[in-house]
Amino acid sequence: MIPETKSDETIEYAGGRTMRLNRYLSVCGAASRRKGEDIIRAGRVAVNGRVVRDPASGVTSGADIVTLDGNTLTEKKERRYLVLNKPAGVIVTRQDTHGRRTVYDVLGHDGEGLFPVGRLDADTTGVILLTDDGDLAYRLMHPSFEVNKRYMANVRGNVSIDDVRKARNGIGLEDGKTAPAEMKVLKASGESSTVELIIHEGKKRQVKRMMNAIGHPVTHLERLEFAGITAGRLERGSWRQLTPQEVSNLKRLTNIT
Repeated sequence: MIPETKSDETIEYAGGRTMRLNRYLSVCGAASRRKGEDIIRAGRVAVNGRVVRDPASGVTSGADIVTLDGNTLTEKKERRYLVLNKPAGVIVTRQDTHGRRTVYDVLGHDGEGLFPVGRLDADTTGVILLTDDGDLAYRLMHPSFEVNKRYMANVRGNVSIDDVRKARNGIGLEDGKTAPAEMKVLKASGESSTVELIIHEGKKRQVKRMMNAIGHPVTHLERLEFAGITAGRLERGSWRQLTPQEVSNLKRLTNIT
């Protein structure tokens, strides 16, 4: 019998850990939680020989047999964590229907089994994390953990003190008002400005939409930092493994013990 659990939390049982099915896919390194939901609903996952289409269905590791496309999944013990300094023109996706270069093309074999923590637009450069640790990735992206993301944006026009106040008070967008953001003007002239922003939400194309809403369209955007992780001396298109201390800090930020 497959236990049901609607919580995102793991429940400990004598026979093993019980968790949501989409979470189990992520801890096995098969997919992110979000992508796992699509895979499950598509009928590609079976538990103890029975196809299950509800991502919230519970499974117990060590007791239930979970297969994806007929292949048995097992929990991965050793996790991998990378930071990539993404170049412009690179798509953050597994495959692109238009034949554009993806982060997996950049990473080559080092990207196997990893999925990105969030997204960056094709023309946005800078820090992106990739991992096979589904729990950590999910928490880093979840707005309840308020993980900071720091950007530098070149924009049109002269960004004023009033614009800074608007960002700090939250800016109304079509999908709701943003949470307060920190904005600092690094350079301003009549025609263009450079600003630094810190946000902790994950609204789609948020920085670009925020700046456009206050009359300063973005001409270039770079993510400088994600949850305290920076590219450091990495050149565009280069990557490195996170240090044990960096991984520990990410887990501390997201309350993973």
